[in-house]
Amino acid sequence: MSKYKLIVFDLDGTLLDTSEGILKSVKETLFHFNLGEINDNMIQRFIGPPIQNSLEEVYGLTGITLQKATDYFRTIYSGENLLHARVYDGIYDLFEYLKNNSYLISVATYKREDYAINLLKAFHFDLYSDILFGADNYNKLKKNDIILKCIKKSKIKDYSQVLMIGDTLHDYTGSKLIGIDFMAVTYGFGFKSKPDYEKLDCIAVVDTPLEIIKALND
Repeated sequence: MSKYKLIVFDLDGTLLDTSEGILKSVKETLFHFNLGEINDNMIQRFIGPPIQNSLEEVYGLTGITLQKATDYFRTIYSGENLLHARVYDGIYDLFEYLKNNSYLISVATYKREDYAINLLKAFHFDLYSDILFGADNYNKLKKNDIILKCIKKSKIKDYSQVLMIGDTLHDYTGSKLIGIDFMAVTYGFGFKSKPDYEKLDCIAVVDTPLEIIKALND
């Protein structure tokens, strides 16, 4: 048994491959606002970060236009596109292991909280945990804020007993701002090759969900 009592998971790119629904919604938003088509180099910039960030950085949207595009995306995405997702192979086995070995499981995501709750219920993650927090509607919460809400609800006081698992630099930075350990996964959207994570202070880097079990026990 490892020293950790609470495992905080990212959602997009860590538990679920949500790229299909996100990209369909992005394309419809770009078409509606006459922003042109998305190319392969832009795709990954829309999966993981808050949608406001991506629209601002890639298309230069600001102010009211940015909020309107964000609201339009969320309206499109909250419908049938939300459930166009796939659970990564081995995630349910991982969660069964964690539950059977008395770990607390939580989810901290940049996805808007009401959407995340619906998505996690649809894929039955609510059977393993009721500790879930996501982004607010206006993107005021940062990743470290969302992780802290998970820790607070868990009632764990010793941060050395908390581990964050995620696939992007947002997840890593959020964990380090709090002072908790981080494990990187490479099967998601962010960390794809060694240069992406080799300089980061990770307790482990894993290529599959089931490798998380081994890493916890090493």
